[in-house]
Order: sequence, then C-alpha cells, then structure tokens
Amino acid sequence: MNRVSIEIVAESVAAAVAAERGGASRIELCSSLNEGGLTPSAGLIEAARAAVAFGVYVMIRPRAGDFCYDAHEIDVMERDIALAKRLGANGIVLGILKPDASVDIERTRQLVDLARPLEVTFHRAFDVTADLPRALDDVCATGADRLLTSGGEKTAWEGRGMIARLVTQAQGRIAIMAGSGVKPENASALVAETGVREIHASLRTSIQSPMLFRKRLSVGTDKSGSADGPEYQRFAVLEEDVRKLCHAVE
Repeated sequence: MNRVSIEIVAESVAAAVAAERGGASRIELCSSLNEGGLTPSAGLIEAARAAVAFGVYVMIRPRAGDFCYDAHEIDVMERDIALAKRLGANGIVLGILKPDASVDIERTRQLVDLARPLEVTFHRAFDVTADLPRALDDVCATGADRLLTSGGEKTAWEGRGMIARLVTQAQGRIAIMAGSGVKPENASALVAETGVREIHASLRTSIQSPMLFRKRLSVGTDKSGSADGPEYQRFAVLEEDVRKLCHAVE
C-alpha cells in the first residue's frame, strides 16, 4: 500500500518548517486561517519557499466570505496565481462557485489553465455546493488535480460516508483529499473507512503570546475589550504533532 500523503496548513514559515521536519508531504500556505484561509503575501510565499524543500501549495482566495467572485476578484486571483508561479510554488488551491451554489466550471478551468504546469487543488468551496455528487463531476471537468473535502459536513469524520462515496464516484479521475478535523486519533480510521490516500490537517496549537503588557483594546473587529483578545492569540504547528499524524497512517 502506498504511503498516505499528508498536507499541513501553514500560516507561517515556522509552521512550514515544522511540517517538513515532521514528515508531511507538502503544505497549503495561506493567511487568515480563522476566516477559512486567504491568499498569503508575496513575502510569506517567497520565505516559505526558501525555507523548505517539499511542496508548497498556495491558497488563492482574495477575500473571506462566499466563493462567488466578481470580475475584479477574478483579476486579483489571476495576478496572484502568476505571482505564486514566479515565486516557486508547486501548486495552487482555489474554488469558484456560481450564485446557485454549483461549481463555476468555465472560470475555474481558466484559472487551472493559467496555473499550469502547477498542480491545482479545488478547496472546500466544494462542501457548500448544493449537490456534492454533481459538484464532483463539475470539479473533474475543470481539470483540477485534487479535491479537498469534508464530505459536506463540519468535519471529515462526520462526512466520512460521503467522502467514501466520492472516492468511488471519482474512479481515479481526481484525487480526493479528506480534510477538516483530521488528527492523529482519527486519521487511520478515516483513511480505512473512506479509501482516501491523501489527508489535510491544520494541527494548530495555541501558544502563549510573549507580550508582557496587554491593553484591553482590539485593533481588529473584535470589540470585546479582552486582554486575551485576538491580538494576544497565537497558533503554531508543532513538529511532534505532524510526526504523530504521519505515524498514525503508516
């Protein structure tokens, strides 16, 4: 049996390094994971590429919210894809839907073609489509190489029945990667029950902020005034957690 490919979400160079040292296959590089992941800065892409030798897949998502984009946003995505290619990315991650929650095949295919020869993953925009089996055929029609899904549920474990169905339906046309809530404790059973050969995990651990002085003022949208607000929250990917996940699916 071939080794299960493990993709780790990275929001920093340190996370990318921890993922590689822990034995992961590649990273999905993004920013703003609390909003589902947005396009990382050019500086982060370049620094991460310089720090690791394995695959760097760059999120191409211009804003938070839905996945129905206007012409200006598509233009931004095209520019970000071109930039990611110049900076040495191995793949990109994207997803575009129509207002009726179906896959926008035409515009997604245009971005897939633009991204070549990089690999393309269609992300969890898929999980909010109106009809997942139909959406799978549509994603295949875009030419994407991989589909990231939780089976339309909050976690991949909850959606494992649908993921197994999608693996069967795909018939090798596209790789199905299970993601959301994947951890060492459930990864082996998830792989066994679904038949996926790729998994995606964030493995984020909250760490203590080094700030000694903390003001009850938020410069972001959180106006709670808590000294433990978002300005003092940090998350890291730990090498040992990645290694545990890798061992779990050996």
